[in-house]
Amino acid sequence: MVNLDLGGRMSVAAQREIPGGPFRSIEGRVSQLRIIDHATGVDRILLETPDLIEAPNWMPDGKAILLNGRGGMFRLGLEPAAALEPIDIGSVEDANNDHVISPDGRTLYISAGGAVYAVPIEGGEPRQLTPEGHTRYFLHGVSSDGLWLACTTIDMSSEAERWGIQRLPARGGEAQPLLLGARPVDGPEWSPDGRWIWFSGELEADVPGHAQIFRMRSDGSDIVRMVHGSAVDWFPHPSPNGQEIAFIRYPVGTTGHPPHRQVEIWHMVIADGAMTRLAAFCGGQGSLNVNSWSPDGRLLAYIAYPAVGVAE
Repeated sequence: MVNLDLGGRMSVAAQREIPGGPFRSIEGRVSQLRIIDHATGVDRILLETPDLIEAPNWMPDGKAILLNGRGGMFRLGLEPAAALEPIDIGSVEDANNDHVISPDGRTLYISAGGAVYAVPIEGGEPRQLTPEGHTRYFLHGVSSDGLWLACTTIDMSSEAERWGIQRLPARGGEAQPLLLGARPVDGPEWSPDGRWIWFSGELEADVPGHAQIFRMRSDGSDIVRMVHGSAVDWFPHPSPNGQEIAFIRYPVGTTGHPPHRQVEIWHMVIADGAMTRLAAFCGGQGSLNVNSWSPDGRLLAYIAYPAVGVAE
């Protein structure tokens, strides 16, 4: 496990550009890959780039962070500090910010064009795991035994979209529906013990767009709202020890999880519901879409998108 000294050598960001091809502009802004120690509140920039980068994942050994940008996937080595390196994802050209790493660190699972793919962690031709058809899949979680993937699904077969959560065999095969309905749900992730799936959704919303944090058993039963209030909360990420979650919070009245908003990251102790605000910054979509806890549960990685010349 890499010991990142937040007061030392990893605290100064470098200005780097993502290699290769066209990319979606964030003109007037930069992307900052940041890490925060949830116990001390110390927050540092690891990387700053004029390109759009999103959704950091830690490698299970803690030696690198993976993220997406320009429709591709990239690795940032942490020991020693290194440049962004592209990961070969073969024929997939539009990887989005829904991606996870297998617990053994050997497979990268990515989402692109409404499908889910498996790619060797060192790169290679992807293998599509989801069927063709009218359902779009967005990947968010992997079980601790590495056997299952948790996906948000949107059934596009009729005018009225139907949202769902399904578990998909990590080696491929028929997906199993856990939740289906007309109200949006998103971001399903397993607890480390495999008993629970955390997710965000509008199941109890009084107004459109009011997403809240829920938990259900791994078979889709016993759905319970876990965070209460009028704010709009997205993407709960259980900590490696299963005792805490971190999530992103939008202001009251926000619809969806748009980019470039003033947002906050909150930390909650599951046992007693005690909550602490960890960070406030310009971000949103792409900042904390997937689980970004360090393997030891000490650090949380996220992306901020400040305007050029504006200190966060």
